[in-house]
Amino acid sequence: MARQKTPDPGYTIPSRAEILAFLAGAPGTVGKRDIARHFGIGGGARVALKRLLKDLEADGLLSRSAKTLHQAGALPTMVVAHVTGRDRDGELFAAPVEWDEARQGPPPRILLPVPKRQKLAGAAPTVGDQALLRVERDRTEVGLYTGRVVKLLTRTKDRALGIFREDKTRGGGRLLPIDKKARGLELAIRPGDEQDAEDGDLISVDVLQDTRLGLRAARVREVLGSVKSEKAASLIAIHQHDIPHVFPAVALQEAEAAREPGLSGREDWRDIPLLTIDPADAKDHDDAVHAEPDDPNENPGGFVLRIAIADVAAFVLPGSALDREALIRGNSVYFPDRVVPMLPERISNDLCSLKPGVARAALALRVTIDAQGRSKGHSFHRVLMRSAAKLAYPQAQAAIDGRPDDTTGPLLEPVLKPLWDAYAALKLSRARRAPLDLDLPERKLVLNLDGTLKDVIVPERLDAHRLIEEFMILANVCAAETLEKAKVPLLYRVHDEPGLEKLESLREFLGTIGIDLPKAGAIRPELFNRILARVRGTANEILTNEVILRSQAQAEYSPDNYGHFGLNLRRYAHFTSPIRRYADLIVHRGLIRANDFGRDGLPDTTLDQMRETGAAISAAERRAMAAERDTVDRLIAFHLADKVGTSFSGRIAGVARSGVFVRLDGIGADGFVPAATLGADYFQFDEKSHAMIGSRSGETFRLGDSVKVRLVEAQPVAGALRFEILSQGSYTTPSRGRLRPGRGGRPPPRGNRQDRRNRNGSNHDD
Repeated sequence: MARQKTPDPGYTIPSRAEILAFLAGAPGTVGKRDIARHFGIGGGARVALKRLLKDLEADGLLSRSAKTLHQAGALPTMVVAHVTGRDRDGELFAAPVEWDEARQGPPPRILLPVPKRQKLAGAAPTVGDQALLRVERDRTEVGLYTGRVVKLLTRTKDRALGIFREDKTRGGGRLLPIDKKARGLELAIRPGDEQDAEDGDLISVDVLQDTRLGLRAARVREVLGSVKSEKAASLIAIHQHDIPHVFPAVALQEAEAAREPGLSGREDWRDIPLLTIDPADAKDHDDAVHAEPDDPNENPGGFVLRIAIADVAAFVLPGSALDREALIRGNSVYFPDRVVPMLPERISNDLCSLKPGVARAALALRVTIDAQGRSKGHSFHRVLMRSAAKLAYPQAQAAIDGRPDDTTGPLLEPVLKPLWDAYAALKLSRARRAPLDLDLPERKLVLNLDGTLKDVIVPERLDAHRLIEEFMILANVCAAETLEKAKVPLLYRVHDEPGLEKLESLREFLGTIGIDLPKAGAIRPELFNRILARVRGTANEILTNEVILRSQAQAEYSPDNYGHFGLNLRRYAHFTSPIRRYADLIVHRGLIRANDFGRDGLPDTTLDQMRETGAAISAAERRAMAAERDTVDRLIAFHLADKVGTSFSGRIAGVARSGVFVRLDGIGADGFVPAATLGADYFQFDEKSHAMIGSRSGETFRLGDSVKVRLVEAQPVAGALRFEILSQGSYTTPSRGRLRPGRGGRPPPRGNRQDRRNRNGSNHDD
C-alpha cells in the first residue's frame, strides 16, 4: 500500500501496515514521538499521523497504555499485571490488569520464571499480587510472554480463608474469616459459588470485585476439609501465609532421578566414627561430628574436630527445578503435626540424611583447636562418610552421665568422651567471646495420635544440646572465613546491634528497677549479660529477660557483613543445614567453588543479586516463624475451648495501649485482656515502665507481673483467647503530670472485678 500524502510537502506518513509492523518488532516502550522519529515525520504531518493512530485504535488494531502504543492483542513492554497462579512446574503466571476481552480476545499469559542465578528479579511476588512487569513476547508460543518484576505494587487481599456457614433456605452461605484482624468482616457466597463446601468446612475463596452494597461476595476456590480435623491448625497457617507446600511435578521428577554419588572426586571418610546427635523425633540427620585429641607434643590439650554436613549441593543444581522451588520456599517450616520441607523427602529424608551404616556424600570441615578452644587452622573437604550411630540428645547425655545403653556403651570411651572433652575447650572460647546469654526456655507441644494437644513441656537444656550448638557455630564461622579469604560471594547471617530508639526504651525501663544503662560507649552483649546477672534470682528476672529480648534487632541474611551481635562474632554464615535453609545451600556452593570441588559450585553472581536473594529468604524465614506461631496459638485455643470460665495462673507477657497480654503458666497460652476490662478505673499505658496504671488509684499491671485470670472466650480457628484478670495489681502514686490526679495509692473497692466493671458502666468486648 502506498504511503498517504500529507498537507506538508516533502513528508509522507507510513501506511497502517507499516505502523503495525514497526510496533510488533520495536523493543522497549513506543510512543507517538518514537513513531514520528522512526518514519521521519515532522511539522504539520504529525497531525495527520495522530489522526491515523486514532483510526487504528478505533478499528481495534492498536492499543494504548498511558502514553505508549502497541499492537492490539499484544502487550506493551511495561505492564501492570495480576499474578494469577502457578503451572505444574511451579512457575508463576500473570495476566494484564487492563484487558478488554470483548474486543481483544483472551488475555495473554505472562510467565514469571525465577532466574537461575540465585536471585529474584525485582521482587518476590506470590499468587494474588499485582506487579509492574517488563515483558517480552515468547517467540515459540502465541499469546505467551515472559516477564520480570520491576516493582511489586500491592499484595491484594483477593483471597480469604475461613469457615463456610451454609444458608439452608436460599443456598450459598457466608464465609467467617479465620484472620484475627478480620473478625466480623464476613463474605457472602452466592448460590452456585459454594462448590462442594459443607457447613463447617474450612474453605479458600476468591473475593469478587463486587460493587453492590452489603457484604462483599466470594466464590469458593478450594475445600480444605473440616475445621475440626486434627490437621486444621497447621493447614490454616499454610494457606493463610501462602506457604508453598505442593512440589511441582518436575521438581519431584528431579528428586526421584537423583542417585547416590560414589567416591569419585571425594575423600574416603567412611572409617571415621562420626555421630549424628539430634532430637529424638528428628526425621532427617544432616550433621555429624567427631573429635580426637591432637598431637600432644605440637598441640597439648588440643583437638582435631570433624564436622560433616550432608552434601545437598550434589543433588540440587543451580537453576534446576529443585533449586527454583527451594528458593521460593526459602526454608522448611516446622509445625507440631507436620513439616513442610524445603526439599522433597527423596532428598531431605533419604539421600541427604546421614543414616547410620550407610555411605553418604558430605561437605566436611576439619578444624584444629587448642586447649582453650581457639581455632589453629581449618580446611574443607568433599567426602564420602558413614555415620557410626544415630543418637538422641537425652541418649548421648545419659551415656556421659554414667547411664550408657546398648548403642552408646561401645561408643562411650572412643567417641563420646573425646567429643565432650573438645566441648569443654569450646566452652572456654565461648566464655571469652561472651555472647548474649538470655534465659528464655522454649516450649514444645506434645500431641496425641489424633493430632490434638496432649501437653506443653519445656525440654531440659542438656550439655548434649550445647555441644552440638558450639560445634555448629564453629563450622559456620570457618565457612564465612574461608569464603571471605577466597573472595567468593556469600550470604552472611547478620544480626545488628539494638537501635537507638530501642536502647532508649530499654534504658527507661531499667531505670524503673534501679539499673543504669550507660549512654556512652560501645554496646556489646557482655553489657546485657551483666544486667541479666544482676537480676538473676530476683522478681525482675523474667521481666528483664523479656525486655532485653524485645530490644534486639532481627537477624537476617545479607551479603553485606555487619557481624552477629547476639553471638558476638565478626563474621558468621549458615553452613550446617542446607536440607532446610536455602542460605546454607548458597554457602555450600560457595565452598565448592572456592575449593574447586566440582562444577556444581556457585555460579557467577552480582552483589545486587545476592542482596535480592538474601531479602527473599529472610522474608520466607519471617513467614515461617509467623505460621509456626499461629499454629501453636490455634492448637492451644482448640485445647482450651471447653474450659471457658476456668481460672489460671499466668504472667503479663506484653503491655499495649489497648490492654495487656497474659501468658499462662505451664501451657504457655497467650491471651488478651482489654484495657477497658481491667477494673473500676481509667487505665493508661506507661511506655517507660511497660505498665498499665490506674489514673485515680495507681493500681498497676506491669510486664512480668504474676496474675490470676479467668478464660472468658476462646476462638480456636483464630487462635485467640480473651481473659479477665482476677487478681489485684500493685499500687503506686500516679504522676500528676502524665496521669490523671486522683486518690493516690489507695486501692479500689474489693470484690469481684466483674462487678466493679459493671458498676463503672464498663463491660466492653474486645
